[in-house]
Amino acid sequence: MKKVRVILSKEAELAFKELNEQAVHSKINKSILKSIKNKVELIKINPHYGDPVKKELIPKKYLEEYSVTNLFHIELSNFWRMDYTLKNSDEIEVIAFVLSIVDHDKYNKIYCYKKN
Repeated sequence: MKKVRVILSKEAELAFKELNEQAVHSKINKSILKSIKNKVELIKINPHYGDPVKKELIPKKYLEEYSVTNLFHIELSNFWRMDYTLKNSDEIEVIAFVLSIVDHDKYNKIYCYKKN
């Protein structure tokens, strides 16, 4: 069985650090942070844990910035979302590269969803 390593993009790492800093004073941010940590552990157990995104629905941003060929979506607490892609680094390891950790409004912008 291949080892799964989870890596955060710069954008996701920044969001994670901000949540960490704010979690001291915010129960909501603490719950989002806990949700992220739980989902990362689930990805390590099963890299295909998230909901797959159809190739034609992969945001242009991810295609251009990260050359994504597959994408998975995970819902976090408080309507936050996390997107990740899988990459094979070699025969021993799978890398789950977390592209974004965002609130619902930012997620809608990434996927170009219209606000009702």
